[in-house]
Amino acid sequence: MIGGWFSSLPPRVEEAEREDFAELAELHGLSFSREWSEEEIAALMSGDGVFALVTRRGAPTASRRPIGFVLVRAVADEAEILTIAVHPRWRGRGHGKRLMEAAMRRLYADRILNIFLEVDAGNASARELYERLGFEIVGERKGYYTSESAGPSTALVMRRTLTPPPRPARVRKAD
Repeated sequence: MIGGWFSSLPPRVEEAEREDFAELAELHGLSFSREWSEEEIAALMSGDGVFALVTRRGAPTASRRPIGFVLVRAVADEAEILTIAVHPRWRGRGHGKRLMEAAMRRLYADRILNIFLEVDAGNASARELYERLGFEIVGERKGYYTSESAGPSTALVMRRTLTPPPRPARVRKAD
């Protein structure tokens, strides 16, 4: 009975740790033709305004290996989703949506106004996810992605505008 209860716990989304970088590189390699190495991920993570969130299985006794991750860079009041990847075995179960929503909540709290990302025009499932999350196509980059099997493809530039809470009004002292 307890095992069944643990297995039904929702996945956890949390900050990526340095110990996760090798697995993040592996996940990226399973998802994209241009792999990112552990060193490349570590270099990105060392930059200002960069953070990564991972999703892990929900049971406390489950593996700590990430199921998926999102890597984000924020500068001033804008952010960019640098990459998002979910292990092929775990796709189609809402992990990408969960990661994106967690990243957007954090960016909203940080008063980010616009989030940008690029997606392969041929990646229908990713485009559908981003559109459901409120992203709109604002541009394209022809021939941006290349793969040996499919050749060059267009990247769609998408944007989601966030509306942060208003700043508290300053109260003036009476003269």
